[in-house]
Amino acid sequence: MMDKFAFVLASRYLRRTVVTAALTETDFRAPVPVGHLAEVDGRIVKAGRRSVEIEAELVAENMLTGERTSCLSGRFVMVGQEDGAIAEPAGLAQIDDDPRVVRVVEIVFPGQTDHRGILHGGFALDWLGKAALVAASRRARQSVVMVSSKALNFVAPARVGDIVEATASVTSVGRTSLTVSTTMTAECPQAGQPRLCTRTDFVFVAVDDAGRPIPITPESSTCL
Repeated sequence: MMDKFAFVLASRYLRRTVVTAALTETDFRAPVPVGHLAEVDGRIVKAGRRSVEIEAELVAENMLTGERTSCLSGRFVMVGQEDGAIAEPAGLAQIDDDPRVVRVVEIVFPGQTDHRGILHGGFALDWLGKAALVAASRRARQSVVMVSSKALNFVAPARVGDIVEATASVTSVGRTSLTVSTTMTAECPQAGQPRLCTRTDFVFVAVDDAGRPIPITPESSTCL
């Protein structure tokens, strides 16, 4: 997960194909328990025209309690491949770190596409559903299950090598259910310019250990 994060961050900054040149200062502090969310965050600490150094950290989160544990950290050196003239790095726009918005970032590989190199819809649905589950679980801090989704209409494809980003946020909270709105974009790492692929809503219901619907606790159903 951390190497994927470093690849995506370096690709977006340098706007070219990158490879991992080194991994240093690796510190294993704790395991990630089964059922916990594993989240990677980090930043570019040093940048040149052809390479970047990235500090990354993997954190485990208990989605029922919100407790977070730092499990692993390391520093990656990512180097851009020299395929033609070396352009100035594109830099990165600052992302609003809104805790209510969940971001799942994936890379499209050949095994996930059809014969034309276009991403299969099932993988897109999986990534959107994953982002939606995290958003719903963080809001409810209870066990939730997906009960329905709206139509999934694709307006643009995601292709092999694209960076896909699925975002999700809770838009409404009922007595036992939550509605989560999701969006998926795709971009070529070399070109940037994210394009909208699809968007849809998912409905989740809070359940007890027997799978019966239960009220969402008032503490977690505050206004958006």
